[in-house]
Amino acid sequence: MTDFDPSPSDYSGAEDEIARLLDEIPLLYKARAFAESVGDPAFFSRLGEPLDSRELALARAYLDGLGMPEAEPAEMGDWSDAIAAAETLDRDPWAWEAEEMQRSALVERALERLDEQALQAALTLVASKIGELAKEAAEASASMDDMFDETVINAAAGGLVQAAHGAVLVLMAEAEDEEPPHPFLARWRLYVRGRWPVGVAGATYNIL
Repeated sequence: MTDFDPSPSDYSGAEDEIARLLDEIPLLYKARAFAESVGDPAFFSRLGEPLDSRELALARAYLDGLGMPEAEPAEMGDWSDAIAAAETLDRDPWAWEAEEMQRSALVERALERLDEQALQAALTLVASKIGELAKEAAEASASMDDMFDETVINAAAGGLVQAAHGAVLVLMAEAEDEEPPHPFLARWRLYVRGRWPVGVAGATYNIL
């Protein structure tokens, strides 16, 4: 016989912890499935093409979700157009602030379902999977247009990583089935369709 004699409160605490972990498992499986799905080589493959109806709808969902109903999506022609647009974004904090509010709300919802350590593990898993892939995809696409500006390439890759981060937050907050789609999920789907949603400048959502 051992000296270990757990009290009723120990049993209760252990049961609560097991229940919490079991509740989190489905969400962590979602994060892993998402990470395993990001190897699609289509990233940045349709830059400069006319926006189709689905892409316009996703852009509208993004803008409306951020509280920018007056803004409109606008297609860009090539990587050189993206340079000027990316520079403009640095001077227009409105969209960034709106995204931060959305991100904070998602984190709060996710932490109702996961503890902080589990949420961080999910985000790290996705970031580690997509980080190198994003840079390679951006470089490959840019080289086809003889674009070798590291600043612009890094901006494209960084945007893709940020979009993946936002999308997995939507999954962890169990908001992926909302209609219209959450703005972060709408932006991610634009990347999946081969576009680069450069960002909002004034009343224009620039999409390459």
